[in-house]
Amino acid sequence: MFELQQFNYLPPGFLECSAKNLHKVISGPSLIHLKGKKENPLFVSILQHGNETVGLSAIQMLLKAYENQMLPRSLSIFVGNIDAARQGLRRLDYQPDYNRMWPHDGFESDLPEAKLMKQVFDEMSLRQPFANVDLHSNTGLNPYYSCINILDNQFYHLATLFGKTVVYFIRPQGVQSIALAEICPSVTLECGQVDDPMGIEHAFEYLDACIQLVEIPDTEIPQSDMDLYHTVAIVKIPRDVSFSFEDSTKDIYFSPELETLNFREAHANSLFAVTHPDKDVFLSVTDEAGQEVTDLYFEYSNNEVRLKKSLMLSMLTLNERVIRQDCFCYLMERFPF
Repeated sequence: MFELQQFNYLPPGFLECSAKNLHKVISGPSLIHLKGKKENPLFVSILQHGNETVGLSAIQMLLKAYENQMLPRSLSIFVGNIDAARQGLRRLDYQPDYNRMWPHDGFESDLPEAKLMKQVFDEMSLRQPFANVDLHSNTGLNPYYSCINILDNQFYHLATLFGKTVVYFIRPQGVQSIALAEICPSVTLECGQVDDPMGIEHAFEYLDACIQLVEIPDTEIPQSDMDLYHTVAIVKIPRDVSFSFEDSTKDIYFSPELETLNFREAHANSLFAVTHPDKDVFLSVTDEAGQEVTDLYFEYSNNEVRLKKSLMLSMLTLNERVIRQDCFCYLMERFPF
C-alpha cells in the first residue's frame, strides 16, 4: 500500500534528477504544488508510464527557466509511476496501468492505484485548475500530436497550441485526460519517442506557452488550423495468440514495416497481417462502446488479414512488451468539425 505525497515546494534534487533516480528524491507518487502569479494552477501529469520521460525533462526545463522568478501561473505536478521509472519500464508486471485507473462512470476498484488517482482528482478539483496537460512519449514512430476527449472550442485551442494534428477519443476509459476534462480544458500530448530532444523541447515550449496564458479562448478555430481524427476502434492481440514481427511461424505475423503506417492512410484491402495456416486466430477489435467489431474492419481469408475500409492507424510499435501491456494499435477516421 502506498500513499500520495504532497509538497508545497520543489523537493531538493528534483531539477537535476533522471527518471531512473527519481525514487531518491520522492519515494512514490506525488503532487507538487508551486505558487505563481495567477492562482488557478496549470495541472501537469508526468511519468504515468515509467519509461515515458518527456514530461519530467520538459518540467525540469520549465522550472529552470523560472528558477529566479515567480511562475506566471501556479503549477501543480503529478509525478506518477516512480517504481516503473526506476527500471525504465512502462509499468511493472504486477502493476495496473496508472493511466487506466482514473475515476469514471461505473468504475469501482479496491486497487491502491485507483484510490490514489481518486485522491489526486479530488485534490485538483478543489484547486480549480486552469487547464490540464498529461505528457507522454511514444514507443512507435508517431508524429507529435495531442488528444482531446470533448469536442469543445477551448479543448481545440489547447490542443492546437501543440500542433495541427489532434485525435479525439473516448476509449480507453480511466485515462487522466478524460477524468480532468470534467473540471477544466484537458489534453494528452504525445511527444515523439523516448529521449527525442526535439519532443522534449516542443513539450517545454508548450508548457511555457500554457503557463503564460491569461485565458483559453472559446472562439471557433478555422478548419485549416486543425487536422482532427476520431479513434473508432482499438486493436488488441488476444493473450492466447502468439505474434511476431520476425518469426512467420507464430500465430500472427506482422511486417516490421507496418510501424511506418502511423498517421498515414491505409487503403481498403491493404494487407495487415498473415495468420498461421494451421490455426484459426483473430484479432480483438473493440469500438467506443466496448463492442467487438472485428468483422467491421478486417477480412480474414487465405491466412491473410486485410482492411475492409480505408483507415488511419496510430500507436503502432514493434515493442512486444508494450503491445501486451496496452494494445496493438488504434484505428482512426478523419472527423469533421
